[in-house]
Amino acid sequence: MLFRRRKPAGLLEKVRIFFWPRRSFSRSFQYFGKRILRLTATPHAIAAGVAAGVMASWTPFIGLHFVVAAALAIVFAGNVLASALGTAFGNPLTFPFIWTATYKLGKYLTIDDFDGAVPPIDLSGRLEQLGWHQVWDTIQNIWEPILKPMAIGCIPFMLVFGLLFYILTYVSVSVFQNQRRRRLLKRRRVQLNGEQTV
Repeated sequence: MLFRRRKPAGLLEKVRIFFWPRRSFSRSFQYFGKRILRLTATPHAIAAGVAAGVMASWTPFIGLHFVVAAALAIVFAGNVLASALGTAFGNPLTFPFIWTATYKLGKYLTIDDFDGAVPPIDLSGRLEQLGWHQVWDTIQNIWEPILKPMAIGCIPFMLVFGLLFYILTYVSVSVFQNQRRRRLLKRRRVQLNGEQTV
């Protein structure tokens, strides 16, 4: 295959690239931005899809973000591909902030005397007590102390960031599509004028 690496990336290299891309995060974000702008759909569909992806990134259900984003995109009449691109909001740089913010807000909303101090959570200990094969018991064991506060705490963030990204994406896509339409019309006029003069 053309442009394939001579030496395949090893496991350590793949892990490093996952946490820190080869060409920096800013380059990756620029790529995602251009992919979103160039989607062929209405500004509303693209913006609703991106907002759905961003909203899904706030949920604590890791591994299901694409599914949640696609479901939200369908509900909002958004573009499913745009929703998948929108889930890039949840990445190794933002997840620590997302998890901390949703957990603290969830605890604050569900406990009257919560003072902001988060007690240490021995997640590995909880999982070892049950054994890895008992998935349902494991989920029940971590639902009440960890996932439930995060699921409640994520709702305000989902609404605020979803609306913010919807507006930003809608405006950006509208401007980009209008500029592209004008360029194509101008090029078509030049072609027609050239054909008439021949």
